Amino acid sequence: MNFFTLLAILFGFSFCSLFIGNGPVVVQALHKIYPELQSLENGNDTTTEIKQLHRTGFHFQPHHHWMNGPNGPMYFKGIYHLFYQYNPEGAVWGNIVWAHSISKDLINWKSLKPALSPSKPFDINGCWSGSATVLPGLKPVILYTGIDTQNRQVQNYAIPANLSDPHLTEWVKSDNNPIVDPGTEVNSSAFRDPSTAWLTLNGHWNTIIGSRSEQTGMAYLYRSRDFLNWTKVEQPLHSVPNTGMWECPDFYPVSHFGRFGLDTSVMGNWFKHVLKVSLEMTRYEYYTLGKYYPMTDKYVPDNTSADGWSGLRYDYGNFYASKSFYDPMKKRRVLWGWANESDSVQDDVSKGWAGIQAIPRTVWLDPNGKQLLQWPVMELNRLRRKIVMMLNQKLVKGQNVEIKGITAAQADVEVIFSFSSLDNAEAFDPSWVDAQAVCSQLGSTAQGGVGPFGLLTLASENLEEFTPVFFRIFKAEANHVVLMCSDARSSSLKDGLYKPTFAGFVDIDLSSKKLSLRSLIDHSVIESFGGGGKTCITSRVYPTKAVFGDAHLHVFNNGTESITVEYLSAWSMRSARVN
Repeated sequence: MNFFTLLAILFGFSFCSLFIGNGPVVVQALHKIYPELQSLENGNDTTTEIKQLHRTGFHFQPHHHWMNGPNGPMYFKGIYHLFYQYNPEGAVWGNIVWAHSISKDLINWKSLKPALSPSKPFDINGCWSGSATVLPGLKPVILYTGIDTQNRQVQNYAIPANLSDPHLTEWVKSDNNPIVDPGTEVNSSAFRDPSTAWLTLNGHWNTIIGSRSEQTGMAYLYRSRDFLNWTKVEQPLHSVPNTGMWECPDFYPVSHFGRFGLDTSVMGNWFKHVLKVSLEMTRYEYYTLGKYYPMTDKYVPDNTSADGWSGLRYDYGNFYASKSFYDPMKKRRVLWGWANESDSVQDDVSKGWAGIQAIPRTVWLDPNGKQLLQWPVMELNRLRRKIVMMLNQKLVKGQNVEIKGITAAQADVEVIFSFSSLDNAEAFDPSWVDAQAVCSQLGSTAQGGVGPFGLLTLASENLEEFTPVFFRIFKAEANHVVLMCSDARSSSLKDGLYKPTFAGFVDIDLSSKKLSLRSLIDHSVIESFGGGGKTCITSRVYPTKAVFGDAHLHVFNNGTESITVEYLSAWSMRSARVN
């Protein structure tokens, strides 16, 4: 069966509607190639020992080699599909394919053969990021960026070879590709990562593609009647000066009410839209909430947060190239994000692997309408086993108390801290607009008023190593300001690691005089959710002493105001199945 016959069977497109669209790539940052590290001796040999130190137990990561951002996660006929950027030949970036794993529960995964590999003139130099869209009639399509024979970034599509196969094992690329060509109007070295498409009221499919013009980041908007012939809309969906290249754009609706998610194509007046972009220049992401006008294809951000580098983030730590999808089975929006390594390239080659995916999160609109909330998907709770609890434990200045009886290197911890007064809160300097700089300046050990208090995670027995996740509360002129930090500077005795402080402010009402924190601790990653998911921080760390059974967990307070651990539950976590 030739491709056009298959296309007709799957999608019912008319062949008469098909149209073939007719500077070199500047590879920067993530896209640095290490040809000398891609030999058999450097990780392609399956007999090479894969080092288990620092490998995670319940986060998604392939058995070996390099992984970066998630591509087109989706739900199809009872199965979750995760596609991701993968190097099958080594533990560094290069030779990128779309690896493919499937799951019934978003936690335990089975690996299939790659869905897409470089094989055609339009993607011979790489199958880069993209998205999946499920068309009416349960017909999935992948849109992805290919690097063609001229090293241009072009947009292609692929479809399943057999829709009756719920695993979607085989994917077919048409020789009709590319379906979106940069032409002469667009910078062909900065034109990538098509989003999940949405269907508008006038019957057009829309998708956005990340790009830049000079240093203005933008999301180009393309529309199509048949998902094959795409036309560039005159104006981008959105653009912002001085933000640089926009990668992995994501655009989706969130309801004003409740936690339930919405299909990407839903239209109406009872929700906002989210536009998220990944910033190549800074290696972090930001998002805005706003209003989408489908009849004019205009997106107007709200004025409740910055639209630029200082804007709202999903995660204020090690989290990039994220991608969300709508889960129709559980009526939720699920977010995936990549947590890359913070050690050296040589460390990655030595251990035989690099990159993990953060735990998938449910995303919904905060009732205040000004930001998103995030929480680990509920399926993660099935891995909880032994539990230790602490109730009404008072912590005076300088005190820490160990939480014993769990595997502290692989744990899920939920805690509610309370305090009787905010009178001792330190004065907030209005010039402190950069939370990370404030956290770096003050740290977890310097005495404060209300805080610092929180958790000491992945701590060695004598505290030579520890990663604190903590709060500090300040008194501003009109309100109180909550700072949340995850500080890796004391995480390891090993030299040559990137050990940053990560931090974000928590926009929360303190009238209850309580703050909640949840931390997922998994050997070399700590994912923390402050204030019920208002502020999230992911840190990658590489302890030398606080490993496996030698890792410890503490609660602590270094503020003059006494803190009460009102409620704490700490679970040892089983490992997920990833094979």
